[in-house]
Amino acid sequence: MAEVKMIPLAVNGGIGFGAKLTPKQLIALGTYLDDDTEVELTTFQQIIIQVPENKVEVATEELEKVGFSVYKVGPYVKSLRTCGFCQGAEEEGMPIAIELNKRIAGKSVPFTVRPAYTGCPNACGEPLINDIGVIKRKDHFELYVGGQAVGTNARTGVLLKDGLEPEELYELVDKVLEVYRNNGRKRERIAKFIDRYGFDALKKDVGVS
Repeated sequence: MAEVKMIPLAVNGGIGFGAKLTPKQLIALGTYLDDDTEVELTTFQQIIIQVPENKVEVATEELEKVGFSVYKVGPYVKSLRTCGFCQGAEEEGMPIAIELNKRIAGKSVPFTVRPAYTGCPNACGEPLINDIGVIKRKDHFELYVGGQAVGTNARTGVLLKDGLEPEELYELVDKVLEVYRNNGRKRERIAKFIDRYGFDALKKDVGVS
């Protein structure tokens, strides 16, 4: 009998007030786990499960029915890491975070991209040490690129542009990912890509003066 190919899926409870799951979600998740299965919980508020290749579509549909978001694992944009929105959904821009995640999560890129969002300058969502970081400051947004949390060359991201309206933010993030997708090398993180490609060249390509 041919060995069943297992496909990894990354699931989380969606963008909201912190990383929380409901009992209904846990029950649904358990249907895809054996008693001795180890479940990986990532720093990006995702749970990694293994599903038989022929059940990926059904599993995705059933998990989404109970409120999970399901993503591919590999060289894709990860789901948006967020802060806890301690001042409230509207004040800290949760609708913006949800829309940004919807637009970018799961997009193909040369190497895994970790985006993060925080609703105020306290930066609890750690946007400055991730590949793409967004900070809401009053009624506008700042976009940072090239942060890196690990390694001897760990560093904070560089401000690409501030004072952004929501639509400007979405468009600029899309442009950054497009430049990276078209010019990045396989397994080249955004930080290394910016070092090689040049921050000024990136700014020019995305239309930032």
